[in-house]
Amino acid sequence: MDKQTQTEIEAAAFRRIIKHFQTHTDVQNIDLMNLADFCRNCFSKWYVAAAEERGENIDYDAAREIVYGMAFSEWKSKYQKSATPEQLAAFEEGQKRRENASD
Repeated sequence: MDKQTQTEIEAAAFRRIIKHFQTHTDVQNIDLMNLADFCRNCFSKWYVAAAEERGENIDYDAAREIVYGMAFSEWKSKYQKSATPEQLAAFEEGQKRRENASD
């Protein structure tokens, strides 16, 4: 496979996962973090980083709007639920694991 085709396939897969995130608003970011160690906000940060690597400038809020399909504040008010004590405990454990992995 040539490099251009690979890039086009990767871009299409990225667009599909973004659409999946936008469609499955019942999936909470904390659940994504607890299960997979990434969430919509991570994708937004990766988008900003990838743009910067290519000399492009996009701020975090604009990247989140691309990922969420709307302003983050709007998504949050429509879809984000309060985290349960169990979700928060799992998140804290994951945070410790992530910190230890970076040592």
